Amino acid sequence: MSEAVRLLDSTFVLSDEERREIAHEMTHYPDSRAASIEALKIVQHHRGWVPDGAIVAIAEVIGMSTAELDGVATFYNLIHRRPVGRHVVKVCDSISCHLTGYDDLRAALIAKLGINYGETTRDDRFTLLPISCLGACDRGPCLMIDDDLHGPVDHAAVAALLESYK
Repeated sequence: MSEAVRLLDSTFVLSDEERREIAHEMTHYPDSRAASIEALKIVQHHRGWVPDGAIVAIAEVIGMSTAELDGVATFYNLIHRRPVGRHVVKVCDSISCHLTGYDDLRAALIAKLGINYGETTRDDRFTLLPISCLGACDRGPCLMIDDDLHGPVDHAAVAALLESYK
């Protein structure tokens, strides 16, 4: 993050609720910086994503440099650094899912949503992302929509599954 961006984003303000939740998470660790991922997840839960300004504000609260926290946020692939749709579809692309129908599942999702990985539908309903493993190798091919794990998912079931998320 450049200094110019940091200065522009210094106007970001954490809500009182976000501050309370972050402070609570910090009580779980002897070093407040260890709460960095949880703090990022709190802001994402409330706002849907983590804007650059939030990095500055969170870093001040937990006692990290902006650069350190930005490194955590960009490394952890479940932290969204740009706006996403109301529902985030994470498709497992592990070897287990590749062996059990990943290619057909991915093709069905792309066809139904009309977007590719990293994109959001025009109505802001869905964002489609790959994820290296969902830990459900016995249920492949699988995907997660928001916090809901689905698997095995047959390509024929994609339309009905997506329709259940308004």
